[in-house]
Amino acid sequence: MARERAVPGALAARLLEACRAYPCRTALDDGAEAFSYADLRAGADTLAGELRAAGIAPHEPVAVATSNRARDVVALLAVWLAGGVAAPVHRNSVEISAAGVLRKIGARIVVNASPQLAAPASLQAPAAVRLLRREPPPARPLLEGAGFILFSSGTTGEPKAMVVGHRRFSAKLDRIDGEIGFEDGTRSLVPLQLNFAFAQWVAQITLRHGGTVHLRQRFDAAGLLSDLADGGINRAPFVPTMLRAMLAEMGDARHGWAGHMMSGGEVLPAALARRLRRAWPGVRLWDVYGMTECGTGDFYVRPDDYDAAAGSIGRAGRGIEYRFTADGELALRSPYHMLGYLDAPELTAASYDGDGYFLSGDLARERADGFVELIGRTKELIVRGGHKISPLEVERLYLEHPDVGTALATGVGDARLGEAIHVLIVPLPGAAPAAGELRAWSEGRIDGYKRPDAVHIGDALPTGRTGKADRRALRALIESGRLT
Repeated sequence: MARERAVPGALAARLLEACRAYPCRTALDDGAEAFSYADLRAGADTLAGELRAAGIAPHEPVAVATSNRARDVVALLAVWLAGGVAAPVHRNSVEISAAGVLRKIGARIVVNASPQLAAPASLQAPAAVRLLRREPPPARPLLEGAGFILFSSGTTGEPKAMVVGHRRFSAKLDRIDGEIGFEDGTRSLVPLQLNFAFAQWVAQITLRHGGTVHLRQRFDAAGLLSDLADGGINRAPFVPTMLRAMLAEMGDARHGWAGHMMSGGEVLPAALARRLRRAWPGVRLWDVYGMTECGTGDFYVRPDDYDAAAGSIGRAGRGIEYRFTADGELALRSPYHMLGYLDAPELTAASYDGDGYFLSGDLARERADGFVELIGRTKELIVRGGHKISPLEVERLYLEHPDVGTALATGVGDARLGEAIHVLIVPLPGAAPAAGELRAWSEGRIDGYKRPDAVHIGDALPTGRTGKADRRALRALIESGRLT
């Protein structure tokens, strides 16, 4: 008996609408290949047919190799058209990590639409679709109606597999679009990887508007500055680590790009925001806060609010409810949350309070002006001599220093204090502050118990897989003696 043809979920349906409306426009351009909307639809239909021929089951998780190629977006749409759930896995993953993802999601099908590209063994195949075994996976009710399985960065332990629903995420994209206001035919430069929710929502909203997604395979500060200078780019998402590198590449120069710059993924410090606005006087700078578990895009600092909202995450978007727990943790509630963590009902339940608010793990407070300000992470607080100290507060102090490009603070075990405060400083190009001078500079600028016990000088911050600064990696470097 023939398998019933899958009905596309909401994410796929909206892309199909765009393909019908804008067939001759360029949808995707990765620098090596460009696809029109008609090409996107035709390629996805062909690949979906191969998935059906392979026997894909309804709501089956499918590992999709990605590295910001145009064909990767075709593959994601194909999985949805075939009724599957897409789990993007980066081609630069080490084999142990890629294989672990496949085990965790129970994947028996791998889609690699560019099989000629280097990839870990788990993602390699002579053709675009690889069937690892014949027997279908067991039914998992949580995956019904799911579009994505996305993974946390893993800095707090084993990565968590977040199941993102078609309907909820599609509705959240409309909400984000309503807040930020993408234009018809917008051209978005996307250097963030497609296994990152931030990249996905920028790409998906751009495509809904018949625009072009300009994908970049790797972060190259000079190359991105050139892309922006060439003209035509309307929007670009970055994490602050990228923005710091671009500012370092620019030196004292100013850049003429005047599009929408969207910062997310980690806190954008007020000092860095001021530097960005000086370097790009024509840019519309957005700071977007949210977690994949909540559909991303929950709080916004809008361009016109920057002078008043500096140092905060702004105000909640429409449809987002928030409150603070007794311990000061920010809790969020909306219709756009994930469906849950895959195969982890206890972890899912523990992530919400009794009223359905997601516990963010971020300590925050509401300022007198109504803007919400982060003051640390519940699991990142440094406990020094009985005092609980936010590493963000230490970092913000040093980001005000005229010779400091960026900073990262962490707690390191100390026999006397319990934990000592360590901070790694990356100076601005041409600057050479001494560690002792930097520590002395903190005197009088922060409470004595919050002053760092040790200051380290380095060329770059340690980062995790998504490019975010990684406190655990910094702590490991110090404890191992590799950073003195």
